[in-house]
Amino acid sequence: MAVSPVSAEPPAADVSAASVPAQSRKSPESVDVRARITELRLSAFAGHRRAGFPLGPVTLFAGRSGAGKTTALAAYEALARLGGGAPLFEAFEDPLACVPQRARPDAGGRRGFRIGCTADGAEGPVRLDIAVQAEPDLRIVGERLTAGGVVLLETALRDPGRRTVQAAWHTAGSAPVTRAPLPDDRLGTALLPLRVAGKTDGQRQVLAAAEQMVVALRSVFPCDPRPERMRTPVPTGSGRLLPGCDNLADVLWRTRAECGRRHALLVEALRAGCAGQVTDLVAEPLPDGTVRAVLDRGDGPRTGLARLGDGELRYLALTLVLLTGPGVLDLDAPGEVPDALRTLTVLADGFERCLDPSQRRELLGTAVRMGERGHIRCVGAVSDASWAVGIEGVTVVHLDA
Repeated sequence: MAVSPVSAEPPAADVSAASVPAQSRKSPESVDVRARITELRLSAFAGHRRAGFPLGPVTLFAGRSGAGKTTALAAYEALARLGGGAPLFEAFEDPLACVPQRARPDAGGRRGFRIGCTADGAEGPVRLDIAVQAEPDLRIVGERLTAGGVVLLETALRDPGRRTVQAAWHTAGSAPVTRAPLPDDRLGTALLPLRVAGKTDGQRQVLAAAEQMVVALRSVFPCDPRPERMRTPVPTGSGRLLPGCDNLADVLWRTRAECGRRHALLVEALRAGCAGQVTDLVAEPLPDGTVRAVLDRGDGPRTGLARLGDGELRYLALTLVLLTGPGVLDLDAPGEVPDALRTLTVLADGFERCLDPSQRRELLGTAVRMGERGHIRCVGAVSDASWAVGIEGVTVVHLDA
């Protein structure tokens, strides 16, 4: 099946692709100025076509195996990497897998995919749409950044023989736009602060919109706890939690001493999600210089994490992620931006994996409570979300296989 040429034209949302509850409108006094991604668009990406997914404080992608849940989270993660300045080949490790299966190459042998997102914040909704050529060479061939109906940045591939794209950004000065080449393997939006002087109102609008988008994309933590690696002692290190939560014991060694209030909340959550009595969660140093995490039962010997089931360990790890925030997680958060202007988003593929009904309800409840505060959002993937439908603060996106 032939496909249209790759472009950065913002796609129309396919309303049949998702089913979500209506969101309440906020009064002007309660407008949230924190930068966060509120929509993911997959106009031509793997198995998704013309799809637009709204993202709330807690969003669950639901569907059978092969419905595209993991693909949607992978697209979000790739955008986050690009927003953090990663080159294209790092953001899309297998770009050919992102090309729609029935997409046929054009006369030049070119095939690709199109994705985008919307970031809300102090500048209002800001849209980013990019077109990526996957073959014969991996490159960004089109990018568009818009806000308030104004195209702030637009790029296009003019000469396939050069590793650059022609960029034009809004100036609104003596010249309406400024034109210059940008590399074709990086997100142009992330490079704008290095190229735009900010001398005119138009340039300042471009910089503000680009900053909002980049801050929202950089504040993302993909997390998929691996119980088999959480059971063994680990050396003490940075105290920053890895995406697989392998070094959970080292992180507990740090967080228990730094924030007693959050640690108490973690222990309270463990009482609801772990079998038996739990009075504390402690990191114990060992003679070889490593540290291990143990549950204090309050009535005798402590229980090492090696004795816990996979569900208990995943519940523990995801709860810790939701309660700690960017200062403890291993991510390149935009530290130059105040916490009040950014929101951390946790991507949890297999949100319910290995969890029993009680654990998944407790974990979702923790995510909702953190989402209400506005500092932490959660996007997860589940096979069946019937148990979460109707819960206030949870957006369920139903995907059809």
